[in-house]
Amino acid sequence: MVRIIAVLLLLIPGLVAAIGIKLMRDTLFNEFNALFINPGIQFAAGLLLFLGGLAFIGGFIVHRDRKKWKEKKKAGRKK
Repeated sequence: MVRIIAVLLLLIPGLVAAIGIKLMRDTLFNEFNALFINPGIQFAAGLLLFLGGLAFIGGFIVHRDRKKWKEKKKAGRKK
């Protein structure tokens, strides 16, 4: 049950990131959405959506790994 909730929790930011990629791709191929006034605004919105979704997924994975002690300790300086 917990894994299903985790997958659903990652599905929404994944879709947001996919929409961001689509907006950036549409800007590069001159297909503008009526919602945006300027192609630069459309590209910036797509970039923000993509980075936001990617950051959420990355943060979720790091949090899960730290919680389960799977993350390696950073190497400190030896004395």
